Amino acid sequence: MTNTLFTIYLFIVVTLVASAGMTLWERNAQPARRRFLGTCAAGYAVLATGCVIATTRTHIPGITGAVLSNLVMLCGYMVVLDAVAALDGRRHRGKSALLLGGMAALWAWGGAQWAVWTWLYAAAVPIALVCLATTWEAWRSPPLRTLRSRNVLIAVTGFHGVVYAARALVLPGIVARFGQGAIELSSTVTLYTGVLYSVVLPMVMLALVREEADAGLVRLATTDHLTELGNRRWFFSEGAELIAAAPGDLALLAFDIDHFKSINDRFGHATGDKVLKSFALILRDVVGPHALLARIGGEEFAIMLPGYDGQGARRVGQAVIDRFADSAVLCRSGVAVSATVSVGLAELGNTGRDVATLLGLADRALYAAKTLGRNRLEPALVALVQPAMAVA
Repeated sequence: MTNTLFTIYLFIVVTLVASAGMTLWERNAQPARRRFLGTCAAGYAVLATGCVIATTRTHIPGITGAVLSNLVMLCGYMVVLDAVAALDGRRHRGKSALLLGGMAALWAWGGAQWAVWTWLYAAAVPIALVCLATTWEAWRSPPLRTLRSRNVLIAVTGFHGVVYAARALVLPGIVARFGQGAIELSSTVTLYTGVLYSVVLPMVMLALVREEADAGLVRLATTDHLTELGNRRWFFSEGAELIAAAPGDLALLAFDIDHFKSINDRFGHATGDKVLKSFALILRDVVGPHALLARIGGEEFAIMLPGYDGQGARRVGQAVIDRFADSAVLCRSGVAVSATVSVGLAELGNTGRDVATLLGLADRALYAAKTLGRNRLEPALVALVQPAMAVA
């Protein structure tokens, strides 16, 4: 092994060991991803061990050094794959064991006779497969889809896998055409790819965890913990952006569950919470994914419907009224508890283009609906010609 290759190997080993240490340190600050970070650190440590063996393989009798180096490094890549797959509750341990056993069997069968061929070409195949499987897991993992660092993870593991695939499939033809000098060049390219992998991958893994933690804090600050809908702050912020971008129709529906205080007083707050959760589920089911849904008060909810005129919003509101009236939850005593909801409708028009104005109009219409008997929807125009009354 030349001094240059040895230096590159040494750099990779030091980087991986340092990354393992930093990752273990980060575990204390990220309890939700403690197992993920621990698995990543183990993967880096195993890869570093494989690289150490690779630097000394020529001093180990026979093909033992090459076999150990290849299999240990392959294990390291498999541990990284398992860490990424586990983010979505999947495991590849059975497949990894088969692949590792197959590579070990290949070394045992032909390693002594074709040691160079096995080291240069065959040993690259399982590494390529594992790296590309890691890319696929990162691509398909729902927990990673909203994280920007995911794209870097896909790029670095995918590129690493492609390089090893090219080493197995393309390099033999290049060597046959250009001679043995291509082998040394290929080894250098592979090692520099390893440098990229050892430096970037640990950084990306830490970035994923921190980005996920930050996103979790944002969700806590903008989500109602009981119904998992947006909260009032989120509704006003997102609603302002939606109104500013609205090219045409937009409607807002305000909801207030009728006699909700009586439900709490009679059946208890646990039953009241069930009623709120049930109503939130109905809202989600009726309005679909393109509306803004929020719990803006105790039993008060609001949805903003881009692209809906008054008639379309009325149909949505009436569907919610009907579905909720037909639903019921069970209290602790087993009694089925049902409730109704009153709805106010406001449309985006000449009355103002801000959330507060639109919600104020919808609230006035909502209280008009309560005055007129509850379990109904009233538009803002009706509310404007009737005195608003605060009815519980």
